[in-house]
Amino acid sequence: MEDVMDRLLTVDEAAAMLGTTTRFPRRLIAERRIKFVRLGRHVRISERELEAFIDAGTVNAVSSHVGVR
Repeated sequence: MEDVMDRLLTVDEAAAMLGTTTRFPRRLIAERRIKFVRLGRHVRISERELEAFIDAGTVNAVSSHVGVR
């Protein structure tokens, strides 16, 4: 079983981690682009899921440029 004690973030906290407004994580939730937890009327995003979303969108730098002087 996964770590049950993974920190659950509010939409505001998730937005702060992403450096965006709250509209962006709300859109991710509405479009089902990120897993979330519904606790009654409250919505929470697992810190682990948010980190996975960030990792999935990370683009690695090119290590060398061919032909660049």
